[in-house]
Amino acid sequence: MSDMGKDSPWDCLLQSKIAPAPGRFQIRRGPAVLLEVLALEVYLAAVFRFGRKMFDLPRALRLVSLLGLVLGAWPAVAQPPEVTAARIGLRDKVTRFVLVLSEPVPFETFTLADPYRLVIDLAEVTWRLPAELGGRGAGSVSGFRYGLFRPGSSRVVLDLRAPIRVKSAYVLPAGDSRTHRLVVDMEETSAEAFQAALKPPNGPPSPAKAAESPSPAKAAENGAQRSSEAMAVLIERPKPGGRRILVLDPGHGGVDPGAVGAAGTQEKALTLAIAEELKRQLAADPRYQVVLTRESDVFMRLTERVATARTAGAHLFISLHADTLSSAQVRGASVYTLSERGSDQAAEVLAAKENRADVIAGVDVSNYNPDVTSILIDLSQRESKNDAARFANMLIDEMGKDTTVLHKTHRFAAFAVLKAPDVPSVLVELGYLSNRREERELGSSRHRAKLAAAIRRAVDAYFSYQDALTRS
Repeated sequence: MSDMGKDSPWDCLLQSKIAPAPGRFQIRRGPAVLLEVLALEVYLAAVFRFGRKMFDLPRALRLVSLLGLVLGAWPAVAQPPEVTAARIGLRDKVTRFVLVLSEPVPFETFTLADPYRLVIDLAEVTWRLPAELGGRGAGSVSGFRYGLFRPGSSRVVLDLRAPIRVKSAYVLPAGDSRTHRLVVDMEETSAEAFQAALKPPNGPPSPAKAAESPSPAKAAENGAQRSSEAMAVLIERPKPGGRRILVLDPGHGGVDPGAVGAAGTQEKALTLAIAEELKRQLAADPRYQVVLTRESDVFMRLTERVATARTAGAHLFISLHADTLSSAQVRGASVYTLSERGSDQAAEVLAAKENRADVIAGVDVSNYNPDVTSILIDLSQRESKNDAARFANMLIDEMGKDTTVLHKTHRFAAFAVLKAPDVPSVLVELGYLSNRREERELGSSRHRAKLAAAIRRAVDAYFSYQDALTRS
């Protein structure tokens, strides 16, 4: 690419004009500053109480200086590097993707199929990018997403218009702008070459590997034992009585932003805010123990959300969402329970969209195995589904008192997060971010508190009903 001149638009992708250069001085923060302030407060209190005869100003300043020296060696809390810009460009059939960083970070790239995606995993960073930036594409890239994939690791997922190969990937050191740039160059390739690059071909096992493999009979025995153990877990239901365990599931998170409203509200942030408010209200009641599937802006696989509920022994699982529609006129809350057939086409489309969360986050789902199925599991799930439907109707009644609800509010679809066979589960669509009025309401802490209060009342009514059944 020697013909790409210094002043070409291509090279402008590598020039940072957004991030300010770091200054020579840093604001002091942390325990040292807090203790220095505390020392001054103690001095002033002593002067007020005893007068200046016992505590003079020079002595107080020496005390403050001494505290600063002692705590000067206190290890500072490391702040993650910042990403301040992202750019995509096309030149001579090569698509270039650039992240502008405050400091270099380790990274790796890999590709995924069905659909075509390029994933960039890097050390945890702080994102300083506009929310709408990911919708812009160029060349082989139709758009991209970014966010925290797991603690300590961030991820960028690029949606590809065609199969590609990574031509080069590197970090450019800081120049005059004092920022670093992570650069990935890619070019289109054949579907066959893309598929071959996903993983090395599976050759015949070596003799040592074959010797270690169990016989078919032993493998079947081991498999049967694992299935029996899984069955025992699958059909076990939480025991009634004692504290009721509720698992709240804020939808999306991290590299998966979920829906984005007309004014830029991200579903992942909204669902977490409502989950935190609902937890606050429920935890005030000693009858309830509340668990959140995520407590920060981090990605979670759909199966991990279900596993969290089952591991906790949840009596109730509530997944919180706020989607968008093509029509900006539609508004109102709704409640979904599990059914392999959607109550209507819109419900099926929504379930299919939500079930793609793992794909959106750059997770390889090609080897996904569904839960073991059997008559016993079906019977257990039937009981859970009946309980979920009962709670859904109570929830609709309570939410209708405080907010707009859709016509035919109770809907059905095959949402993956509702498939725990032993936990009554519902998915609450709190409203539609595509409606500007509803987006404003959901952005209001007062409105979120009202929604949380309605859900709490429904939880109270549901467990009161369960207790009445137990006593009868």
